[in-house]
Amino acid sequence: MTVSLKKLDDLELTLLYSSLLKELKQRGIIRTNNVVGELGEYLAINFYNKTKGLPKLQAAPTGTQNIDALSIKGDRYSIKTTTGSVTGVFYGMNDPEIREPDIQKFEYVIIVLFDKEYSLKGIYELSWESFIKHKRWHKRMRAWNLTITKALLSDSEIIFEKESKLLN
Repeated sequence: MTVSLKKLDDLELTLLYSSLLKELKQRGIIRTNNVVGELGEYLAINFYNKTKGLPKLQAAPTGTQNIDALSIKGDRYSIKTTTGSVTGVFYGMNDPEIREPDIQKFEYVIIVLFDKEYSLKGIYELSWESFIKHKRWHKRMRAWNLTITKALLSDSEIIFEKESKLLN
């Protein structure tokens, strides 16, 4: 079924978006209204499960802090999706003023990169050690995040990449 979006008026287009969200939820592609994050999680889990040699993942229960997927071996994955150069934040870890090592919250971070039109650019996997190396403190959110840099990408495993030069 092809719908010519240009032929729809503003109200019809808005209602189409609502219908699309309902259908995505009914199919289990998204579970909440965090559409970008949920699409990234779905694409990452689906890509891992369909790619030979990658761990088979299942979605973690909604609301599980810092963990979005689990492997059949028990490894915990945090999945962050972004259209920019900074990920969302990781809560529940030490404040930088506290000089204690972080308790390991997950084994891997999967970063899903979309372009500004939400086309998939890449999927990258970082180990806990690489996460610790690259994490940055977000003062306002009082939590950690990752800045997508060449150094971070070189320390990650490329799971999928649409283009070879993501950072121009």
